[in-house]
Amino acid sequence: MKRELVPEALWQRMEPLLPKRRRHRKGGRPYADDRAALRGILFVLKTGIAWEDLPAEVFGVSGITCWRRLNQWAKAGVFRKLQQKLLDELGMRGRIDWSRASFDSGSVRAPKGGPETGKNPTDRGKKGSKHHLVVDRKGLPLAVLLSAANVHDMKRALPLVDAIPPVHTGRRGRPRRRPKKAHGDKGYDYAVIRRGLCERRIKPRIARKGVESSQKLGRHRWVVERSLSWLHHLKRLRIREERRADLHLALLQLGCCVVLQRRLPRRL
Repeated sequence: MKRELVPEALWQRMEPLLPKRRRHRKGGRPYADDRAALRGILFVLKTGIAWEDLPAEVFGVSGITCWRRLNQWAKAGVFRKLQQKLLDELGMRGRIDWSRASFDSGSVRAPKGGPETGKNPTDRGKKGSKHHLVVDRKGLPLAVLLSAANVHDMKRALPLVDAIPPVHTGRRGRPRRRPKKAHGDKGYDYAVIRRGLCERRIKPRIARKGVESSQKLGRHRWVVERSLSWLHHLKRLRIREERRADLHLALLQLGCCVVLQRRLPRRL
């Protein structure tokens, strides 16, 4: 591996968020290294290999141990907290552009089924899930949700906007969580969405059916398509292999953290 999977800056931000270890009075096996486990999780996320195929002799931990650590961290909300921390740092540095936000979704196959899966109308009715993403003007992931593939985008638009965490900006006042404008394609062209955005003091900029050409992404909406492409470049997110929705969502949040980490300095 030419590049370190877990940069020092990322580890220093994540280590304080990990749940504390439980000490066993009767001893037992030594506790596997957390950083090695994270390295294995990131390798699975980027390559898409099965957990049992992870080479323990290379990473120092087995794939099953990495899966158990992922399960533990998902229940503790570690990756959600890490995404919040990265957004706070970017906000304090003025790297988040709140002037516009864009939201969209991308469907992936879910051959093993499980919660938050359904018949994908764009994939001949095969089981699938949807990744719902909202980004700032530059394409930084602000929030992500998971749903079944047959859930209409309009049903997740407002919950997606509400899922944006309060982000510190380094200025006086409360943390910010609302962009000035919100862009969406024709799949979000519904009065209830426009009204909901206005109630949240967000100016809707949604393509209207029969007015805007379907062949254009729009001058501002293309950034969310690019961010979805970045996430789906991580092969474990292209096809949902996890039956449990919380584990797949944890990997999706970790993918967002990978994207956000690239916008921060390599050293603290």
